[in-house]
Amino acid sequence: MSATNSLEKEGEVIEKLDRVGSLLSEGHAIEHYDGRFDSDDSAKNEYAKVSSRDADVTLAFLEEFDGQVPAITAEQEKRLSRKVTWIVVSLAALINLILYSDKATASYSSILGLFEEVGVTQNQYNNANSLFYAGFIVGQFNLIFVQKYPLKYVVSTMTTLWTVVIFLHCACTNYKGFYALRFFLGFVESIALPCLNTTMAQFLTADEKAASAPMFYSTCVGVTIPVGFIAYGVLNITSTTVSLWKIFMMIIGGCTLLLTILVIFVYPNNPTDAVFLSTEEKVWVIRRVQQTTGSSIEQKVLKKHQVKEALRDPISWLFGAFFLLQQLANNLPYQQNLLFVSIGNISNLDSTLVSVASGGFAVICCILATTFLLFFKNYTAFSVLFWTIPSFVGSIAMVSIPFDKHIALLAMLCLASPAFGVPWILMFSWNSATCSGYTKKLTRNAIVMFFFCVANLISPQLWQEKDGPRYVPAWIVQIVLSFSIAPCLAIVIWFILRKRNQQRAQNLAAEEKKFGLIEVNGENIKANIAMLDLTDHENKTFIYPL
Repeated sequence: MSATNSLEKEGEVIEKLDRVGSLLSEGHAIEHYDGRFDSDDSAKNEYAKVSSRDADVTLAFLEEFDGQVPAITAEQEKRLSRKVTWIVVSLAALINLILYSDKATASYSSILGLFEEVGVTQNQYNNANSLFYAGFIVGQFNLIFVQKYPLKYVVSTMTTLWTVVIFLHCACTNYKGFYALRFFLGFVESIALPCLNTTMAQFLTADEKAASAPMFYSTCVGVTIPVGFIAYGVLNITSTTVSLWKIFMMIIGGCTLLLTILVIFVYPNNPTDAVFLSTEEKVWVIRRVQQTTGSSIEQKVLKKHQVKEALRDPISWLFGAFFLLQQLANNLPYQQNLLFVSIGNISNLDSTLVSVASGGFAVICCILATTFLLFFKNYTAFSVLFWTIPSFVGSIAMVSIPFDKHIALLAMLCLASPAFGVPWILMFSWNSATCSGYTKKLTRNAIVMFFFCVANLISPQLWQEKDGPRYVPAWIVQIVLSFSIAPCLAIVIWFILRKRNQQRAQNLAAEEKKFGLIEVNGENIKANIAMLDLTDHENKTFIYPL
């Protein structure tokens, strides 16, 4: 090599190093390093390093545009935060609302004439609910599509299929067909929540995700408000030759069809192809998320070592155990319309309005719980314990209050049924936030959803027809397992993660450890460590939210 070429090469290296310092200090996500750093042992020790294959899928996009986009200003960040939160969370919340509306169709159809026309008994209804979650368990294998394929195609395919299944309910003529439809509905809806949580994690900072949690998760517990009003309107139809429960199914199916059209045109794979963001906004979103969460945006390579880590992490199994025990009470919302009639001694028509009030109470509890955590961070486990108390008290009252006290029983049912959804919401969100690494997150979600489904296979069978109308055995199981032992597991998780954070506190001072190296065609790129798609065990600067 000539002296001139050598000087030119050194000049290029110096120029690149200058740009590294200036760009990273301005908030840029990546910058190129010269390959000579590989021979420097101190650099090797200082930075984690992965190949481009194992890096975040947004790497190519950032390579092209990151250097062209300046650091975001405070005013621009406020506008971007409002825009992203409203669009992404509203879209996810709408999908979640329709998802839970589809789940609730059987419950409302039971008071709209389904039992009489199709010939479904109470125990067969329970079996149908169990089969829904059997489909949910089998459907967890669909998570491989989330890992391998763009999210937009996965979600749009899912909503299309569940639209077809809902409409097919109208052709059901016997309980066997009803069984099959509920199984396949569970199968196609099984990965909806992991997909929605993944999308929100791609666009929102940790604080934004916490602040928007009431809006998103209130759709889980508050679904009885819109669906209850729809059922109330259908019950008021007097002149029709079509069964009321079929009209109800067609209305919900129509809503699902409209949702599918919206998903096809608007739902993003990740920030790089979001139709509602400019190129500049896409870069800003990626930077903000990686800097605040320490996690990658998206990763399409299945990493076996992350699967193994998720399976070996005791936190995964503690979360799984929580959902196994707590979700034994999950048939209560689907059973409540029948309980309103049998225990509350009210009509089918009035029961729809009571379910609306019950859902409203659940939404208020959800908003209060998540708002509290915005101002008092690191108390998730204790909030889970606190918001279990209403269900615990209501359940004890349901087996101890004299059966002729209809108003008191109705009040206690409305206390026990919706409130238990709040701990579930808090734990599901916490489960996702305490894990890093794209494949590990999906594996953790699969573990949690497996136990969630097992519990929901068992839950309907607790409500045996022979135990009616009081169903004392079901209430006792919920009191002991769902509302006593389960919240204690949340406290155990809190203590373990708190100890891990204390051990990692010393790493926070090492600012350079927030970056790593990605090898692309023999050249190293210095990037935010979130781009490396490390797990929470691999990334020692990852701090667990409590």
